[in-house]
Amino acid sequence: MATRVMNRNDIMQVIEMAPTIRAVESVYTMKSQGEAVAWPTVFHVFEEGQRDMDIRSGYLPGEHIFGHKTIGFFADNASKGLPNLMATINVFDEFTGAPVGILEGAYITGVRTGAAGAIGAKYLARKDSETLFVLGAGNQAAYQIAATIVCFPNLKKVYVADLLFPENAEKFVAGIQARLTDELGIDASGVAFAATNEPEVTVPQSDIVITVTPSREPVIKKEWVRPGMHFSTVGSDMEGKEELDPEIFADAKVFVDDMEHCIEAGEVEIPVKKGIVTEADINEIGNLILGNCEGRTSDEDITIYDPAGMALLDIAAANVALKLAEEKNLGTVVEL
Repeated sequence: MATRVMNRNDIMQVIEMAPTIRAVESVYTMKSQGEAVAWPTVFHVFEEGQRDMDIRSGYLPGEHIFGHKTIGFFADNASKGLPNLMATINVFDEFTGAPVGILEGAYITGVRTGAAGAIGAKYLARKDSETLFVLGAGNQAAYQIAATIVCFPNLKKVYVADLLFPENAEKFVAGIQARLTDELGIDASGVAFAATNEPEVTVPQSDIVITVTPSREPVIKKEWVRPGMHFSTVGSDMEGKEELDPEIFADAKVFVDDMEHCIEAGEVEIPVKKGIVTEADINEIGNLILGNCEGRTSDEDITIYDPAGMALLDIAAANVALKLAEEKNLGTVVEL
């Protein structure tokens, strides 16, 4: 059985944002049509707060593949010269069970998460949006910006904020244009980037706001919100995390990637628990892409997209990387 093995460097040479965005959109529509299957997550703690792992798996009939991502957190890895998060994605052929590929998982997860956040903006933000505000200056911010530029080629201004460590935003902004070009092949020469430590000023100036923080209390305040804004809340991916003032939801059109998971552990968790919105007020993005429900109907609408994340996206994005690697003869093909 021939299996393609791809390390981080292989993936960085082949992965592209545009086909990854298309793959993520396809997963969303398959899910909303009942054509994709996510199996229960397996989670185990080896040592509380120090070592744990989970296995997230699923089946994509439209692509004729199934697979899983195994990801673990190991606090002592830095002392061993290793990243704290270790992830591997395995992809299998639906008809034979043969392993199609084994891939380093962290980089693919970063790119597909960027695609997910931007898809919310693509379908919900105003088409004339020109200004993006990104809360969080970590690694994920680069992928959010890259994907948003792909979806909004007329983007003119990007604010980046790290409210705890403002110097991180300054450093991020200094290198982002070169990184977008060198790493992802995206020309951002027409975009002005600026670090900001005044969200109360720059959030109201923005058309699209993407949050990528681990915050457990609201950072974006309701009084900063003006009509027509869109929010993608990427950082809220587990129970108790919260980036937006829950009162923002009261006047917004709200979409999620997976209803059950987001109500349990997404940005909508707390607004639902507080009774600010109900499940009936929320729809899945796949239904919007398919045209089965209304999204933005006015330039005055406030829209929110909560992508808590699905392993199906990792499998689909890994499949994109495998196809591109085959075309370019990258990675290592081994016989198992």
